[in-house]
Amino acid sequence: MITIHSPKLDRLSHPLFSAHGVCVAALRLDQIHPTIHGNKWFKLKRNLDDFRARGKHRVLSFGGAYSNHLYALAAAGKAFGFETIGVVRGEIVEPLNPILAFAAAQGMQLVSMSREEYRRKESPEVISRLLARYGDVEIIPEGGSNLLAVEGCAEIVQYLDWSVFDETYDSVGAEPATRVVALSCGTATTLAGVVHGLQGSDETNRQTPQVCGVAALRAEGYLRSEAAKWLNLVSAESCSTGAKKDAAVRWHVDERYHFGGYARRTAELDAFVSEFEAVTRIPLEPVYTGKLFYALCDQIAKGVYAPGCQIIALHTGGIIR
Repeated sequence: MITIHSPKLDRLSHPLFSAHGVCVAALRLDQIHPTIHGNKWFKLKRNLDDFRARGKHRVLSFGGAYSNHLYALAAAGKAFGFETIGVVRGEIVEPLNPILAFAAAQGMQLVSMSREEYRRKESPEVISRLLARYGDVEIIPEGGSNLLAVEGCAEIVQYLDWSVFDETYDSVGAEPATRVVALSCGTATTLAGVVHGLQGSDETNRQTPQVCGVAALRAEGYLRSEAAKWLNLVSAESCSTGAKKDAAVRWHVDERYHFGGYARRTAELDAFVSEFEAVTRIPLEPVYTGKLFYALCDQIAKGVYAPGCQIIALHTGGIIR
């Protein structure tokens, strides 16, 4: 078994934030465990409970050569004692890169799949071939994205402690500060989970936060569509079980900060990551968290967020490489 630590909130000090009167904190999901950290733990945890309860001992999932999901799944397999199979998009190049090398060291069986077949990985034909080859195996979608993952990510909202900003009001009934939860999006599963969690939370005593997802990839409208799909599905399940969902939560996906596409980076982004780390002592990587904090800083500089606004940014981990 493993120990998962509760994430802490780090109030961030940066000249830009001070100049614009905006309060920013990072929810350090990256620190909850050395290898199964960030949103990956929340996406996996209910899946792990589900297939272990059904007596499954072998799990297969999909990812690219630098997949944080396969990295975390491999670590979970070793920690919890089940077999893992990682289907990798495209050729597996030797020597293995650090992510795949780590996964293999944890006992994950790595299998390459052509890019053409990978695009059809969810088709009945491909799934049937995988089941025929690997037998009684539990298949988790790419990125760990399914309804159980959405429900697991909803648990993140319990760690949104707005008292980190030490709110004060001049008088009873004064207008509360605008609150924003910001996160990077690769599949929109975590975004949907956070919105779902806020819909059922008690965070209505002052103001329900709005949620901003920053797209890490270039695919116009895709992440909005995915988030809406998961929210519709989880809402339908909540209604069927009689779960109460009261709060209306505003959310959106900002598609302006992908820097050319998934895992794409520029000299400007790299320079920002280095500068931000030097000022805040918060480690970033360019695939997810670097783009998230770049977007926040750019919007703060442009006055998108008014003085007094409070932002909790989810540091969802990622492999620093």
